Amino acid sequence: MPELPEVETVRRGLQPAMEGARIIRVEQRRPDLRFPFPADFVGRLTGQTIVALGRRAKYLLADLSSGDVLIMHLGMSGSFRVETPETALLPGAFHMERNKSAAHDHVVFHLAGPGTPDGTSVIYNDPRRFGFMALSPRAELHLHPFFAGLGPEPTGNSLDAATLAAACWNRKTSLKAALLDQRIVAGLGNIYVSEALWRAGLSPKRNASCLATKAGAPSVRAERLVVAIRETIADAIAAGGSSLRDYVHADGSLGYFQHSFSVYDREGTPCRHEGCTGTVRRIVQSGRSSFFCPTCQH
Repeated sequence: MPELPEVETVRRGLQPAMEGARIIRVEQRRPDLRFPFPADFVGRLTGQTIVALGRRAKYLLADLSSGDVLIMHLGMSGSFRVETPETALLPGAFHMERNKSAAHDHVVFHLAGPGTPDGTSVIYNDPRRFGFMALSPRAELHLHPFFAGLGPEPTGNSLDAATLAAACWNRKTSLKAALLDQRIVAGLGNIYVSEALWRAGLSPKRNASCLATKAGAPSVRAERLVVAIRETIADAIAAGGSSLRDYVHADGSLGYFQHSFSVYDREGTPCRHEGCTGTVRRIVQSGRSSFFCPTCQH
């Protein structure tokens, strides 16, 4: 599933085409994706201007001139592509290439606007249909079931060692499971949790309560982990962004930046920490693969 850096990269790729554009027509080609589309989905979107295109955790958010917010989630296999009469672009930096078969094009937004070429469309493609779209009034967005209870973003100042320690104090679960809990940190997924724990030198098997002292204050481990999370996400976003700016195929499709993972999907290879002689291992935690170096992650 695309994680926060990939979703942010998609947002940045869609922003030039969508932000400020008017939705002149919507093609809804099936009644549902993972969930049914909202009632009068096409009618509520047609004629609206996309005031801003944002992101919260792994959700894309299109603020509309009506005061509604179009909520979009990519699920396991969803992707967007931007088509103009001259080009076809697939915004995003994914570990696995996205599908381009028109048979799985489920929603098409036809756009017009000052910065949007005539004939521009944004197409949502999703072979497995695990993605979804919803609508919510902006004033009530924080109460929506998708967003109520979400933890702080790893890209902002709201995530600090004290916040992380308070959320993990006396928790009996593993560090890996705690960081995947969206109520603790919003937007982290399997790939970047593994990468951040490697940078912090912390084992995914360690108890989450290690981030707090007995009194609930942040431990040194919490300080290290917050820095590692911030740096991991920032580096991944920057890498995805550079692929959007720097490399475009002759047919207009974006080059895919294959992230240089330090541990994720590198089972059996040497640890990349300088001076470490360890080998990356894979274990399964709650049905998910965790990659780590048992030599330098304690």
